[in-house]
Amino acid sequence: MLPGQIAEAFRDLGLPAYRAGQVFRWLGRGVGSFGEMSDLPLDLRQRLEGLYAIPALSMLRRQVSARDGTEKYLWRLPDGESVETVLMRYKHGNTVCISSQVGCRMGCAFCASTIGGKIRDLAPSEMLDEVVRTGLASGVPVTGIVLMGIGEPLDNFDNVMRFLALVNDPAGANIGMRHISLSTCGLVEAIDKLAGLHLQLTLSVSLHAPDDETRSRLMPVNAAYGVDALYDACQRYFDRTGRRVSFEYAMVKGVNDTPRHADMLVRRLRGTGAHVNLIRLNYVSERGLEPSGEQTVRAFVKRLEDGGVTVTVRRRLGSDIDAACGQLRRGQMREP
Repeated sequence: MLPGQIAEAFRDLGLPAYRAGQVFRWLGRGVGSFGEMSDLPLDLRQRLEGLYAIPALSMLRRQVSARDGTEKYLWRLPDGESVETVLMRYKHGNTVCISSQVGCRMGCAFCASTIGGKIRDLAPSEMLDEVVRTGLASGVPVTGIVLMGIGEPLDNFDNVMRFLALVNDPAGANIGMRHISLSTCGLVEAIDKLAGLHLQLTLSVSLHAPDDETRSRLMPVNAAYGVDALYDACQRYFDRTGRRVSFEYAMVKGVNDTPRHADMLVRRLRGTGAHVNLIRLNYVSERGLEPSGEQTVRAFVKRLEDGGVTVTVRRRLGSDIDAACGQLRRGQMREP
């Protein structure tokens, strides 16, 4: 619930509005029960315990990278399912990569998250709890969020929008929209719907190929929304929000990393203001796809830069702790 909704519910209980603000602030600190809300009268805490539940995530596993300090968490949800969250440390702050669904139904050929399909959507409170509890467990403040974990955020549109409102609220986590990035595999209607909200977050599109033939091989969603339709939706998003779109591109050896693919990207993106974020593919044993070699990546970058396209190579974090989305959850699922 947002503060106004809590206040409305409390009015029906005969409680003053300021109590709603107190409860919302406590929830933002990650309390697991009303009994911990020490500035509320004892009888009120007991009354609220009988009316409402605060379903908190519990930690199943924590891994810390010896190389770069990246932390990966496997959280148990109240129904026994599990999701992953990753804390990434940068000079400018600490960013949490959260999951938005249990599993995923998009079926991308390089991803561990989609093996086994989608189980269910995460509730707004569960996504918020990923942020709060990761901050508490790591002992560092969370200053940025990326929705790039397990699941397709725009396939859980309403819950994700509620989560964004909660985490952006000044009385809560107070994380600004410009410090939030949402990644999508390219659900065109949902991109247009998101554009209509005029949020100042960063939209990251998992492109991974510049042409329909290659992209359809990697991403089944391309059968529903081809490359042309996706590019058009991204241009509409930029026109409506003024926010530059970032294209994620996982380099897959022998599949999408040739000079021909680089040249197609240049023809598509030159002059649009778009940014390409190249990703060194994380190896997933069940998938059999391999990351491109360093020389291939460098050559790809040069071809894009020479063509006038802004490009960066994402720094690989947590490679020694199965930091690719879905790997830790898959390991948990395989355990007896």
